[in-house]
Amino acid sequence: MRASLEVADIFRAAGPAYRAARAGHLSLDQLKVMSAIETCRTAIMGGHVEACTDCGHWRVAYNSCRNRHCPRCQGAAARTWLAEREADLLPVGYFHVVFTLPAEVADIALQNKAAVYGLLFQAASETMTTIAADPKHLGARIGITAVLHTWGSAMTHHPHIHMIVPGGGLSPDGSRWVSSRPAFLLPVRVLGKLFRRLFLTRLMALHDAGRLAFYGSLAYLGDRRAFLRHLAPVRKKRWVVYAKPPFAGPETVLAYLSRYTHRVAISNSRLLRFDQTGVTFRYKDYRRGGADRQQVMTLAADEFIRRFLLHVLPKGFHRIRHYGLLAGATRKVVLSHVRQLLGVAPPATVDAPAELDDTRPACPCCGGYMVVVETFERQRHPRAPPSAARSPERLAS
Repeated sequence: MRASLEVADIFRAAGPAYRAARAGHLSLDQLKVMSAIETCRTAIMGGHVEACTDCGHWRVAYNSCRNRHCPRCQGAAARTWLAEREADLLPVGYFHVVFTLPAEVADIALQNKAAVYGLLFQAASETMTTIAADPKHLGARIGITAVLHTWGSAMTHHPHIHMIVPGGGLSPDGSRWVSSRPAFLLPVRVLGKLFRRLFLTRLMALHDAGRLAFYGSLAYLGDRRAFLRHLAPVRKKRWVVYAKPPFAGPETVLAYLSRYTHRVAISNSRLLRFDQTGVTFRYKDYRRGGADRQQVMTLAADEFIRRFLLHVLPKGFHRIRHYGLLAGATRKVVLSHVRQLLGVAPPATVDAPAELDDTRPACPCCGGYMVVVETFERQRHPRAPPSAARSPERLAS
């Protein structure tokens, strides 16, 4: 069901003026995202006509853009991804761990997205696997599903990684499962220190290799000494690594993943109003507690679009990645071995009978089945409504 107000409505109304005012200053990726969201599920994308096999009711359905930044297209993508991941779940507790970049580094990341976001994944995953493998801590090889988010609740730039980690791992020789403590996985202070060292060392290496670019107010960071001075304060800061208590069970893990894996900077459900004063939406102020945490903000349309486009990822950049036990083509074999060690049966893979696997949508009028009776290409509109000759009997045949 369509939300009363969508990001697409804002882009269609204010997008042309925004593009004109910033001609030459928007990346090709940002322009493509704007175009995809504006045309999503419109006649420009093409579509089909559905008709009911019982009562003859018909409706037009337009194609979606399937862009990963489009708020309207992520529901189906998330459901497909979750169905594939469900078979990977183990009957153990799962932990939620978050790695966050300090503001001084986040500014560098904004101008070097592919390099620095990739480094964030690398440093965070290596931190987890290194500390987990240490016999002083867990002494095991763990599995990780990591998801990159680049936004705060108010759509400001706030890059951080969410990780879902099983509460335990394989022993070094692979002969047994090593369980973590019930409410504790790894020490966050130890994780924070290693994460800071790994990230800053490799960020400096990127700078020395000439793989970082700086523009505008950060142009001075091209000089090595200036770059070192800029990083000096963050070398002394405590880098935030946050670990939540374990989830209640596999179903809770899936529910959590469904909320996080395919999120975009803002969902349509958070939009409240769009008028001459700007765009009004809900957000969470994490400095407050209780009911006061939910706040309302109004931004000028141009500022709303600017913030949304901050979070457009480079083409081909993977924002969901798997490590350790969950990585690569050996994942199924490794998980099968873990289940044997845990003494649990493999997940059921029974296929539903073909006659029960009917995915045709239901008719909103009578509950019958809707079938496609016409398709039309991009930039075209459907023909006139089906004539009386297109009877329910003919549709069913």
